[in-house]
Amino acid sequence: MLTTRFVDGSPDWIDVGTPDVQGASVFYGALFGWRYVPAPASTGGYGFFQLDGRTVAGGMQTGPGQGPPSWTVYFRSPDAQAAARAAEQAHSRVLEAPQEMRGEGCRAVLADRAGAPFGIWQPGRTAGLELAGTPGTLFWVELHTPDIAAAAAFYHAVLGLETAAVQFPGGVYTGVGPAGYGEAAMFGGLVPSAGDPEEAEASWLPYFAVTGTDAVVARAEELGGTVRIPPTDVEGVGRAAWLTDPYGARFAVIRSMGQR
Repeated sequence: MLTTRFVDGSPDWIDVGTPDVQGASVFYGALFGWRYVPAPASTGGYGFFQLDGRTVAGGMQTGPGQGPPSWTVYFRSPDAQAAARAAEQAHSRVLEAPQEMRGEGCRAVLADRAGAPFGIWQPGRTAGLELAGTPGTLFWVELHTPDIAAAAAFYHAVLGLETAAVQFPGGVYTGVGPAGYGEAAMFGGLVPSAGDPEEAEASWLPYFAVTGTDAVVARAEELGGTVRIPPTDVEGVGRAAWLTDPYGARFAVIRSMGQR
């Protein structure tokens, strides 16, 4: 589970690129109770989703040639430039070079060896999300990739992440978390995508916590979203579903077993 006690290597930011940021704000506002707060015009159409006055995600208007609508997960790094160099040395790509964000931090977007995009956030005045791990906020992230071993090696080299086999009643899961913090600090997992036509391209899938999975899925459909995997009980974990927003950005929702 994610928290805002960020350490190096942990997810500390998330944002959605969409061709209609206002439409997305209506969708996620009705789904999670978010309120969209535009940033100054100089940021190029970027803004912040807030829940109870605290930032839980970012959002930006995208145009032709800027890639498909999608959520991007960012990981904390003490040095975004070094992370970008490490990615290149690991035979990967820098999609957006490190850029200073007016003292708030330094942002970069990279791609791993399988092509999955992910972000780097080097904190400045902004440490990261102000709320996580509670209903309506980011709860878990999952990398769908054709080669788990190669992905584990890449993220260890670039972000210092560690993986571990986690036993669940339903089987074994490859958990991932920051080095040296143990299983309790795991924030996500690595899942094989080979043979899954829905996950033909490697990607990070964000999970948002909800109080009722079925109700949220029904509401998402009413709002123009698409159900990719319907509400499913995962033994020992909770009840989850995979969705797509009206503009094509993929995400998941979950009510965990331990959630109040």
